[in-house]
Amino acid sequence: MSTVAIIGAGLIGRSWANVFARAGWLVRVWDPVDSQRAAAADEITRSLFDLQRHGLVKDAAVAASNVSVVATLQDAAHDVDFVQESGPETLATKRTTFAQLDAAAPAHAVLASSTSAIVASQFTADLAGRARCIVAHPVNPPHLVPVVELCGAPWTSAQTKKRALEVFRGIGQVPIDVKREIDGFILNRLQVALLTEAFRLVQEGYVSPQDLDHVIADGLGLRWAFMGPFETIELNAPGGISDYCQRYTPWFRRYVADLPPASVWDDPQWKKAAAAWGRTPSAAEITDKTVWRNERLAALAAHKRSQEPYKST
Repeated sequence: MSTVAIIGAGLIGRSWANVFARAGWLVRVWDPVDSQRAAAADEITRSLFDLQRHGLVKDAAVAASNVSVVATLQDAAHDVDFVQESGPETLATKRTTFAQLDAAAPAHAVLASSTSAIVASQFTADLAGRARCIVAHPVNPPHLVPVVELCGAPWTSAQTKKRALEVFRGIGQVPIDVKREIDGFILNRLQVALLTEAFRLVQEGYVSPQDLDHVIADGLGLRWAFMGPFETIELNAPGGISDYCQRYTPWFRRYVADLPPASVWDDPQWKKAAAAWGRTPSAAEITDKTVWRNERLAALAAHKRSQEPYKST
């Protein structure tokens, strides 16, 4: 049985523990904060039983029994096959943590980071084992949203990326290959492009934030739940992508000449959109709505799993 060390027991770390445990891995969880370690096992167990209700975990009790919370980073990393780090998003912390992991984990273990904004070359350059280090950037929460962006540093070995692809496919995730380092990776760059236009449209009075959300949740997002943008436009013109581009490129060129400026994110500007949204939820409301979101994501995941993918003839 393979063993993974989960370094960091916050929201992302606990979610990763769920993913590996339900796939039959032994999971060792460590966090430097006592309260996080104390809560981790119960939170992971609860999430596994939540998924079992949707048919996404066969036996939550068995999966939960695969998880142990340990006292030190060294206890977590010794004799493991894979490490998934999900600590604070600061460069100094990443450098310190990966230096400790490089010393503690066996030579064959891949060292992966959940970082969403720091490329691997910034925190692995001085490590003896830097060739086995890689970014494995998930979407929150990874136990419900399966895509994982794999992005190595220039010195990350082909074997490391191959092994990471095998591991994530094997545990039911959907890894994608980011072929070279880029700030924000792929998902966040797409997300910020959409957000920047969304904030511009609200700031300039074209639409309310509530109606803009409907455009995605009840429009684009319905197709995007099972088709990406390339596959979507392939069906939006009789002759596929080439036909689509020939039809709509003139307007696209006009739009690209009027892209929203970076000033969309200046304090006075983003505050206009925040004010238009009209509410600031309490911490309790955020928690309640997160539970609701996770239930909806679990139901969507169960639905997608039950459907046959399109097979070209």
